[in-house]
Amino acid sequence: MAPARLEQLNDEPEREGDYVLYWMQQSQREACNPALETALVHASRLGLPVLVGFGLMDGYPEANARHYAFMLEGLRDVAEALSTRGIGFVVQRGAPDEVAIALARRAALVVCDRGYLRHQKQWRRNVAEQARRRVIQVEGDVVVPVALASGKIETAARTLRPKLQRLREDFLQPLRRSPIKVQAGPLRLPPGVDLSDIPALLGTLRIDHDIGPVRRFRGGAREAQRRLAGFLDGPLDNYAEGRREPAKEQVSFLSAYLHFGQISPLEIALAVTQAEASRDDRAAYLEELLVRRELAMNFVEHQPHYDSYARLPDWAQRTLEAHRSDPRPHIYSDVQLAAAQTHDRYWNAAMREMRITGYMHNHMRMYWGKKILEWSLDPQKAFRTALSLNNRYFLCGRDPNSYANVAWCFGLHDRPWPERAIFGKVRSMTAEGLKRKIDIEAYVKRVEELAEAETG
Repeated sequence: MAPARLEQLNDEPEREGDYVLYWMQQSQREACNPALETALVHASRLGLPVLVGFGLMDGYPEANARHYAFMLEGLRDVAEALSTRGIGFVVQRGAPDEVAIALARRAALVVCDRGYLRHQKQWRRNVAEQARRRVIQVEGDVVVPVALASGKIETAARTLRPKLQRLREDFLQPLRRSPIKVQAGPLRLPPGVDLSDIPALLGTLRIDHDIGPVRRFRGGAREAQRRLAGFLDGPLDNYAEGRREPAKEQVSFLSAYLHFGQISPLEIALAVTQAEASRDDRAAYLEELLVRRELAMNFVEHQPHYDSYARLPDWAQRTLEAHRSDPRPHIYSDVQLAAAQTHDRYWNAAMREMRITGYMHNHMRMYWGKKILEWSLDPQKAFRTALSLNNRYFLCGRDPNSYANVAWCFGLHDRPWPERAIFGKVRSMTAEGLKRKIDIEAYVKRVEELAEAETG
């Protein structure tokens, strides 16, 4: 295990215990999970089994039934994989930190994975302060550890890219699976959540049930592996060009699985690096996975108020403010936008894809966000609306990529462009531009097909 992935969160000692606890939160998988393997190394040293504990809370920030169903499907895969390997697993109702603290009372030490959002960091601080035994954090959902890649907030991909390139070969190494010396037997734990009937379990949760599960994407490591294999066998070829065409769907569809930690970015990167596709195609995908994605991690790590309009670049705020009073040809309410009731059939198609399937092609995501800026009363209102819709409907919403991608529509990680109405020097996108660059009519037709498949 690379030492740069590990951080001891407190100064407490190890204690007598019945197991080594791996508190699973961000990395919801058994395979290629550095936190799990670290827990197994310590368990072997101490002659103890490993217990993996997960806290299932009501009302996770901005999550709804769509997100919970996908996550629970993934946890069911985790349960099966851990059982096969002889590792204990329990899902208990409660806030993640509170469940971890309760399970820590019988643990010799605690291992946890790393999250970058405010509430994730606070949960880990709470566990470190209250567990009363050693707590080790292991970073497993980026390829290059965020703090090692850069000690400051980066202004753009061009500034982070060379730093990652210098380091990435050191971390693009397969993760060794640790042997298990002590199998997990009966640990006499309080009853856990039954994952055998997910719809029934979903119904017991006090969450927003208005946005329901989707058919297009099933959660879990097995489905993530299937999609990765399919991507390597086909869409990765000519990815550098084909990824720009939304109707072709020449993409990996792995964003939601990365969001929930159901597949490791390291595993994906290694598979793509070793694939038979051209160098340009592999490089184009790795640019998105390693540079763009880890740029978003850098942003939320170094900017505590990552969801605030006030944290956009100064130049972007100044230019948007200068054009704040520009006439807007169209202004739509949040309700109209959510219902895809605008004059723009291309934007409506993108919103329908998001609302119905929980996904939208990256090219259309950019257009979608830019138009919200154009159709809102002011840029601050546009920012709030875009972030709210993003987090509510996308399966991969509410994570570092979401916050960075929405902010990009308002100038983050970008540069000033020729000035124009409403946008000022922030990059704009137009329907005419879509017509020139992509087969937008084919995309509209494809969304109609997806809608029929979801509701049929």
